[in-house]
Amino acid sequence: MNLIRFAIDRPIAIVAGVLMALMFGAIALVNIPIQLTPDVRKPIITVTTDWPGAAPAEIEREIVNRQEEVLRGVGGLEKMVGQSRDGRGEITLEFRIDQNMDRAMLLVANRLDRVNGYPDEADEPSLKTSSTDDNAIAWFILTRRPGVERPVHNFRDFAEDVAQDRLERVTGVSRSNLYGGGEREMQVTILPERMARYGLTVPEVVDALRAANVSMSAGQIDEGKRRYVVRTEGAFTTPGQVEDVILRTVADAASGRLARVRVGDIAEVDFGYKDPTARIRFLGEPALAMNVVRETGANVIDTMAGVREAIAELNEFAMPNAGLVLTQVYDETFYIVSAIDLVLQNIYVGGTLAAIVLLLFLRSFGATLIVSVAIPVSVVASFVAMAAMGRSINVISLAGIAFAVGMVVDAAIVVLENIYRLRQAGLSSRDAAYQGAQQVWGAVLVSALTTVMVFIPILVMKLEVGQLFRDIAVAISVAVMLSLLVAVTLIPAMSQRLLHRAGGEPLTMIRLPLIDGLGRLVAQGVMGFTGLVVRSRALALGVVALVTVGAAAAAYAFLPKLEYLPDGNRNLVFGVILPPPGYNLETTTEIAKQIEDAIRPLWAIETGPESSPGRPPKIKNFFFVATRARTFLGASSMEPQRAGELIRPMNEPIFR
Repeated sequence: MNLIRFAIDRPIAIVAGVLMALMFGAIALVNIPIQLTPDVRKPIITVTTDWPGAAPAEIEREIVNRQEEVLRGVGGLEKMVGQSRDGRGEITLEFRIDQNMDRAMLLVANRLDRVNGYPDEADEPSLKTSSTDDNAIAWFILTRRPGVERPVHNFRDFAEDVAQDRLERVTGVSRSNLYGGGEREMQVTILPERMARYGLTVPEVVDALRAANVSMSAGQIDEGKRRYVVRTEGAFTTPGQVEDVILRTVADAASGRLARVRVGDIAEVDFGYKDPTARIRFLGEPALAMNVVRETGANVIDTMAGVREAIAELNEFAMPNAGLVLTQVYDETFYIVSAIDLVLQNIYVGGTLAAIVLLLFLRSFGATLIVSVAIPVSVVASFVAMAAMGRSINVISLAGIAFAVGMVVDAAIVVLENIYRLRQAGLSSRDAAYQGAQQVWGAVLVSALTTVMVFIPILVMKLEVGQLFRDIAVAISVAVMLSLLVAVTLIPAMSQRLLHRAGGEPLTMIRLPLIDGLGRLVAQGVMGFTGLVVRSRALALGVVALVTVGAAAAAYAFLPKLEYLPDGNRNLVFGVILPPPGYNLETTTEIAKQIEDAIRPLWAIETGPESSPGRPPKIKNFFFVATRARTFLGASSMEPQRAGELIRPMNEPIFR
């Protein structure tokens, strides 16, 4: 079938197809997930095992070494790195780039099942893959209201049961992580002088508590025609139950009396809180930190709308009753919306400039309208292919769409210019539309294919860079191929209607005195120089050499610095303090407080939002996270971010 002839003979069918493409493109645009960056899966699995209170040497000997022995034989493993620190051991497994990570996760889990005999206090190992999905889309700070004296780290259980639970019920939220604070626990404080009076030792007390705090099956009893399952319930729920645990029983042979030593005789039992492993302060106040991680494929804009609704609900009811304030300090959607607005601005401005240039050269409103229609049709219809291929709208795919705006008009301009030339030569609108498209469709096809071929290596590349830039390759390739289809169908069909004059008269161009004169001078100069170059081989070689050397020199002189991705204006400054080994948490916190006091005069809440001329901008948010091993400090200014500039989100390890 001759597609060009069909488009000219059936213009209504072509218009209907275009409208359907626009309709499905609009539907796909609404349903495509929106996020900051593309999903990037890395062939990395991290095995984490917590052992509270254990030294690094113990963790390495009892946990990490034993896990490494069974994991070194996992298929596809290229690199394994073990790390032991206070209370935690981590093993990072790096696999081949083409490794099936679902299968690798299963193999690692099966291998870890071979390791038994972990210390009683150690937790079960947890597995985690590396992905951009793990980046939080929002961060929140929990602080106390004025007048609340209860330590903020005692609110962890409340934050888990109320705030974290509410956020995780938002549609599109994968999980919410809580950092800082101490979990509520039952504490047994042994009094050494009483324990010595009865001749007891700590291991004996621990063994007695462990033996009493169990729930186990006690078999079954047959009574008549019924069978009863018996189970002993020994789990402690109140301090009184712990105090009643018997440590020793002594019988007097003469009197037959019994003497018992209970836990309550040698210890004090009450509910308390675990000692925090990190201190978080926000603008001088102790705080807890929370974040929200989206589900894979979730629309960040819709998810954040649900999160904001949940935050408003919490701050209206639950938080005031508990004496807390939940403040959002980071929102990823701000930068996504800025990027979308920037791309839309580029589309509008670029499309307008393209229409103006066409109008100046073709001097025909009908011809300009024909080419201008190719931009929205190609761009909007490309969203259908992106949705079908499982892509998302992000800063990378938006950049590809912005680039495609200037590319999709190329084929339409070539076809329309040839049709317009034939109409000026006197051909009828129908013949000019058919012959104009028929003569150049091969050249247009080759031009589109060369653009698509450039991105084929990125489409098939499995490396992280291939996953990252695959969206831009898909966006440009699909838009360019759709522009080819538009150029050989919609352009001839519209040209037949819009480039038609009564009586079949040839088209004439509108005269613009100043622009026409300038154009003739430029054309004469270019053609005169071209004639000189064609007649002189030496001049031709000199021009080629000059252009080549000049381009190379300019590229070398103006080559920008090389980066993996541009950073943009982060409006976020980080600092790290590494204390000497052996410092406790109180000491590292005091060191961070000294820095906090030094920069307090720059806080907007202390000295106002306006900074003096020549002085640094005022600080809107300041926080530090002090641990025994290191301390993180961060600050953001009051200066507004420009549209399209991104701030890198705070990564999770900061609040561990």
